Amino acid sequence: MGYPRIKGELRKLGIHVGATTIRRILKAAGLGPAPRRSGPTWSQFLRAQAEGVLATDFFTVETMRLKTLYVLFFIELATRKVHVTGVTEHPNSAWVTQQARNLVIHGAVDNATVLLHDRDSKYSGPFDEVFRTEGAAVVRTPFRSPQANAFAERWVRTIRSECLDWTLVRGRRHLDRVVRTYTEHYNRARPHRGLQLETPAGAEQTEMRPPEPQSIRRRDVLGGLIHEYEVAA
Repeated sequence: MGYPRIKGELRKLGIHVGATTIRRILKAAGLGPAPRRSGPTWSQFLRAQAEGVLATDFFTVETMRLKTLYVLFFIELATRKVHVTGVTEHPNSAWVTQQARNLVIHGAVDNATVLLHDRDSKYSGPFDEVFRTEGAAVVRTPFRSPQANAFAERWVRTIRSECLDWTLVRGRRHLDRVVRTYTEHYNRARPHRGLQLETPAGAEQTEMRPPEPQSIRRRDVLGGLIHEYEVAA
């Protein structure tokens, strides 16, 4: 805002200062009339507009036989809930479009108003049209700007560090089972700092007395790679 605007804001508070005085004070402090010119970062913008935004991306995994597999997933920015739609060796346009249709059939895009993805050629016209038909606008990120899809990139880093970096993948079916099992854990049982330690699935938290140690049960996931804890009924 300019000096007269600052003067007006101060006047609303009952403070009467001239624009010249405001200019002198700000200049002495090394500040101009509008020190914030760049606006929020893209990540901050996405957080503010998260409701209704659905982001998608691929990540790759190398198997024991050195084959490259592609995993397609979607993440709801508001809840951080993840939907893994499929694993394939050949993610062509027809396969990707079918995964989009499957996602729609399961009702995962009912509340989506924006779909965010990069400019990979695998996201073809028919793929985008599936979401436009459901009333969602399609937004493409700039070239070579992974941070523009930061929520999806962060989830990929999480599943790699907590699961895939510790797993020898035998093949497509094995990877599909591992990724879906981890995603179920992530959505249902993993507290998320960005959600005030709630889970993406939004399990209702009720006030209860601290349980007795002997009533706490541990459930091993993925052969003990991940542990989940619950109070025995």
